[in-house]
Amino acid sequence: MLYGSLIFLLAIVSAVRALAPNGPWDAFNLAPTSRTVYASSIRVSNGDVVDPDNLLLPDASTAATLSGKSWVTLDFGVEVGGLISMNLANITSGTSFSLAFTESPEFIRPFASDDSTYPSANMTYDGVLKAPAPLSEGYWVQPSAWLRGGFRFLTIYAYGGGSLAISNVSCAISFMPHVDNMRNYSGYFYADDTSGAIADVNFLTKVWYAGAYTVQTDTVPVNTGRMVPFESAGHWANNATLGIAGPVIVDGAKRDRAVWPGDMGIAVPTQFVSTNDLLPTRNALATMFVYMTADGSIPESGPPLSQTGSDTYQAWTLIGVHNYVLYSGDTDWLEEIWYNYTLAVAYLVGKVVPYPNSTVEEYYATHYVVEDDAPYGLMNITGLRDWGRLGGGGINAEGNALLHKVLTSAADLASWLNLTEDAVAYNVNASALKRRFNMEFWLEDRGMYRDNSSTTLCPQDANSFAVLYNLTMDDVQATSVSAGLEENWVELGAVAPELPDNISPFIGGFELQAHFEASDDRRALDLLHREWGYMLYTNLSVQSTLLEGYTANGSLMYRSYDGYNYDAAYTSHSHGWSSGPTSALTTYVLGLSVTDLMGRTWVVGPHIAGDSGLEAAEGGFETPLGWFGVKWAWENSDSCDFRVEIDTPEGTAGQFEIPYQLKGAVARVSVDDVPVSPVSSIISIDGGNRTIRIAL
Repeated sequence: MLYGSLIFLLAIVSAVRALAPNGPWDAFNLAPTSRTVYASSIRVSNGDVVDPDNLLLPDASTAATLSGKSWVTLDFGVEVGGLISMNLANITSGTSFSLAFTESPEFIRPFASDDSTYPSANMTYDGVLKAPAPLSEGYWVQPSAWLRGGFRFLTIYAYGGGSLAISNVSCAISFMPHVDNMRNYSGYFYADDTSGAIADVNFLTKVWYAGAYTVQTDTVPVNTGRMVPFESAGHWANNATLGIAGPVIVDGAKRDRAVWPGDMGIAVPTQFVSTNDLLPTRNALATMFVYMTADGSIPESGPPLSQTGSDTYQAWTLIGVHNYVLYSGDTDWLEEIWYNYTLAVAYLVGKVVPYPNSTVEEYYATHYVVEDDAPYGLMNITGLRDWGRLGGGGINAEGNALLHKVLTSAADLASWLNLTEDAVAYNVNASALKRRFNMEFWLEDRGMYRDNSSTTLCPQDANSFAVLYNLTMDDVQATSVSAGLEENWVELGAVAPELPDNISPFIGGFELQAHFEASDDRRALDLLHREWGYMLYTNLSVQSTLLEGYTANGSLMYRSYDGYNYDAAYTSHSHGWSSGPTSALTTYVLGLSVTDLMGRTWVVGPHIAGDSGLEAAEGGFETPLGWFGVKWAWENSDSCDFRVEIDTPEGTAGQFEIPYQLKGAVARVSVDDVPVSPVSSIISIDGGNRTIRIAL
């Protein structure tokens, strides 16, 4: 059954309400100060170009002149996206010009943009936007269908034998269309990184803001999707409809420019802790449910791609509902979609291989163990499309780990609607699945989970999910998985065994969180420095937003042998699924997370990273209940070695977890100068302004 009433008009807010205080962290906010931006420098000037620096001025009276076959490349300094405009004058007969766009400096060239329409081994599929003779003097604007969603470098090429004068070149930013001030963040993060892994004490702050800005560039108007069927070679078009309402969150600024629920598993937590701009998320999720089929199947991606046949991405849509409702408290919308949500859960549960008897309990009443090679109680994945990994069908660990997260998420959602029996049933099913997951996939000799029953390959995705989604049976198991994942590392990050020679920051973002969950902060920060440090600083990247992926040796040939046709120009340089550190730094290093609707309950548990060089951290975010903030620092005074300031809304309640590195060394703890005795290193506290002091 399609849920037709989901086609509703959503109010477009004019600005995201900001509660984040001002401070030194503002210097790392990459969002533009205006919706009209200008290039910051000239990267290349080739041929007969007079006064190229005039192209940097917002002044129609001061021009650069291009003659013959000449070209100039403008550098906007960071990832931008939108429509180019300029003033033209002094055009001689027969003169034409073209525009070429690229995110990476590797593909600065006058004859082709980087690729966004289709991957091609010649890496020139998109071609250029041509403005052929005869040209008219005056104001010129890029045709809207040719919108370029993500680029840093713009190359203007004059040809035809004559000359023309160009001035006042600007880009009208297209992303975040519903927000007046894109720098107006509702969250922030700040910490000096003196670990020495990267010679930049601001690295952690920079990567937090790079992730936030990445997701901003991926938040787009509803009528700016990549056109499907794809344009022919030498063309691109970004004027397709993306969903039922806009704005909408998509996977990448340059491409694919469509709703991908898996990507949202990383991008939406980033969105929450940085801008709290959740309207695009609701629009994206509502779109997926509108296209749900009568049997409960949800597409893998939103329109115009509208690809189908992915059990894992169906799971990500359902997990996304939980994230959205947790952060927003929008239970009214949850009630509207609840029937279809439960139908979609049932679609996945229907793929679980049933026990020979009618219930799990009846089976185990007559069997002490599961019969050899029996897949009972586990989902048989038949919708094989996924994030790019190889394999994955059948009784697969990744898909079953995601199903476990779906079931526990469904239990939360049911409880928020006061559907107690449904919540209990979902949790019972989750517990049974956890038991079978460990019986089927755990390899004792490897200390990790295998991909399926016919292999010893231990994938990055399933093992990360197992730790993160509470599928490990104890802390020892989680620690073992964390150590095993490190064996896949190279100098530049974590290689995915399920996609050999490739580094996926999408799955890497979950691995990053898994190491924190396993209480190995050193390992987590090591991975963060390797993988995201490379993306942020390599000369191959846009150096502001975050790469979709890359190879083990650092090239842009991500997924070259698996769908991307050996086209390094096709790789996206602003992909929200790569922004994992933004939410991880808030959740773990800062230690702040919400555990019930909008933060009615919350946890503060700083991961202080031991000897890694972190002396202090601060930050926070907002929910509809108000501001949540944390500051922690080493003090090393007579009365206090470690101090934490917590600011949460009155009427909420939370827990403070003493950092695990301090357990066993604590001499005194006080809350607002009142001594307390922690129970299992956990202190229950009420909302408001609280100060915790720990003496060692």
